[in-house]
Amino acid sequence: MARLLAERGDEVRATYRDAHRMEGLAALGVEPVKADILDRGAMRRAVRRCELVFHVAGFVGANPVARVWDVNALGPRVVVEAAAAEDAGRVVVTSSVSAIGPVAPGEVGTEEDPYRGGGLGLTYVDSKHEGEVEALAAGVRTGIEVVAVNPSYVLGVPVDASRPGETSTRVIGNYLRGRLPGVVDGQANIVDVRDVAAGHLKAADRGRPGERYVLGGHDVGWVELLERVGELAGVNHPLVILPPEVGSLSRRAEALRIPMAISAEGLVLMGQNWRYSSRKARRELGYRARRLDTTLRETIHWYRGLIDSGALAGGRHSTLSVAASGMRLADRLGLLAGLPAFERHTGRRLMTRR
Repeated sequence: MARLLAERGDEVRATYRDAHRMEGLAALGVEPVKADILDRGAMRRAVRRCELVFHVAGFVGANPVARVWDVNALGPRVVVEAAAAEDAGRVVVTSSVSAIGPVAPGEVGTEEDPYRGGGLGLTYVDSKHEGEVEALAAGVRTGIEVVAVNPSYVLGVPVDASRPGETSTRVIGNYLRGRLPGVVDGQANIVDVRDVAAGHLKAADRGRPGERYVLGGHDVGWVELLERVGELAGVNHPLVILPPEVGSLSRRAEALRIPMAISAEGLVLMGQNWRYSSRKARRELGYRARRLDTTLRETIHWYRGLIDSGALAGGRHSTLSVAASGMRLADRLGLLAGLPAFERHTGRRLMTRR
């Protein structure tokens, strides 16, 4: 977004807490302003004399719970109120499809769906939903125009390609490095980061105040996605296919304080149906998403560059990577040879294509 804004000639100001994180934007001529989104005074100073405010900050995770709620649920309201107090014209709030909630099995979600996440007890999902509600309500209360955008699962290359990826791209990196032992058999919607960034600008220009817009790309199952990554990358790491029910089982294990390679919330999230339509954004904003294979190829090429350069070397072996190594060893020793027959017997896929 910062790059697109700078390229079109806007004067761009970006808030930060860690100056090191701003280095990736140095070449764009962005004005850095140190501020925490929970500090009301700092946020007013940060948005002073701004015509347009994009609230992009968020906390991706489930713990610590209080911090997740402060950043995701309270932060948007603080930013909208600060922008209104400084007479900014409009705020675009980066929400998420998780704020709309998981979709019923077999269906495709839209902006009009009722929120279905409350009963799942998912900290991230609930906090994003609350933050969007708070931001839109603050817009009505203060009289400032607020538009929410709801990206789906974002992949792609960062502005500074020399840096490792953030949370969403790690699933691709872990698979390429053979550090992913399994995948939950859930549904996702994958979108390119450049299309999401362009969608934010379109929402700023054309979005209707008080409305939300899904910025998605392509509906695909996690199993199908990683198999396609393997095809495009020319690698073939075996993955256990976990049923969506593994989420509830992991919750019980977590309650018993049994160590888990992946958090229970992460497994529950992956096991949901996150297929979403971007028809409203296409119709009202002129939003478009590029082909999935284009995004995957570029993400793979970027991650391989990081691997070859040694940028990812030196990391500790995680429980995930050790489990993945065990899977590859079992495959080489032929210990998984009997799985196809078992799959036919149970009627359920247990492993990705080998």
